[in-house]
Amino acid sequence: MAKLNRRAFIAAAGAAAAVLPLTGNAFAQEKLKVGFVFLGPIGDYGWTWAHNKGREAVDAALGDQVETIYVENVAEDASAIPVFRDLAQQGCKLIFGATYGYMDQMVQVAAEFPDVKFEHCTGFKRADNLATYNSRFHEGRAVLGTIAGKMSKSGVMGYLGSYKVPEVVLGVNSFILAAQKQNPAATLKLVFIDSWFDPPKEAAATETLLNLGCDLVTTHTDSPAALQILEQRGLYGFGQGADMSSFAPNAHLTAIEDIWGPYYIERVQAVLDGTWASADTWDGIADGTVVISPYNPAIPADVVALAEEVKAGYVAGTYDVFTGPIYDTEGTLRVKDGEILPLSDLAVMDWFVKGVETAA
Repeated sequence: MAKLNRRAFIAAAGAAAAVLPLTGNAFAQEKLKVGFVFLGPIGDYGWTWAHNKGREAVDAALGDQVETIYVENVAEDASAIPVFRDLAQQGCKLIFGATYGYMDQMVQVAAEFPDVKFEHCTGFKRADNLATYNSRFHEGRAVLGTIAGKMSKSGVMGYLGSYKVPEVVLGVNSFILAAQKQNPAATLKLVFIDSWFDPPKEAAATETLLNLGCDLVTTHTDSPAALQILEQRGLYGFGQGADMSSFAPNAHLTAIEDIWGPYYIERVQAVLDGTWASADTWDGIADGTVVISPYNPAIPADVVALAEEVKAGYVAGTYDVFTGPIYDTEGTLRVKDGEILPLSDLAVMDWFVKGVETAA
């Protein structure tokens, strides 16, 4: 495994370009190089941390057959293009981009390197050498929302969002719909901080939500800052991307854990076997990609049972939180009674359900 930050990586790429390729027996023994491009630092305790655990799982499972390289702190803008390009030029034959905002950049670079396989997380644009993969986080949000609907005393809950992209909108809606199944009067106040990982902003936004009357907060950002505020205030919340209970043992009710290792191993093995093909993969609770952390003992047994019913329903295919009737914030019927919103619509969701209020 090699680790480089963005600036050092691009500097090293120029020097590497002058190295002649190996041939003959030496080439036959060369490891498969696999690149990972991460939005944040691998120690963010959330999204990037979970993806890096997946990369480490590849190293552990495939050993001497592979060499993984990661570049962290790569912004979701044009500056990502040279990072993907340099990974390809340095010999990576499979490259993962682990955030939604890399989509157009990866489409561009994939077209430049048709012999390299690319995989984009949470996106929807594909090519012969560009696949997409995602996790049905909304299923986990439905479990959390079920708990929140029972645990919130006021029925006014807070949601700390990063950006208004389909993944986040979907999570917001899933959470409040599940809460409303337990408390039809439940409402959700939503704040966006325009960042995936910014602990000071996350803490400040959490204070804003509490000042607006929320007595329980969930997050779609990556640090435990929100939970630490809740811990100080004697309130409850949920972790994001990983079990964050060590940072707030009393406030942390449970968390959605992102388990990427099996997918990464499967796709790397497919390249080794020569069977890789572009596809769209969207796994969830039933596949083990979405896992719910251990429950806080503060959650009553009957509430745990309700949460487990939701999990079991997703495994069995008998439960879907996006079953109508569902109305949007303007009161328009979006999903008819008994109908289920298809995954194709969920993947591009850009509207909020009734009960969501975006706070300034």
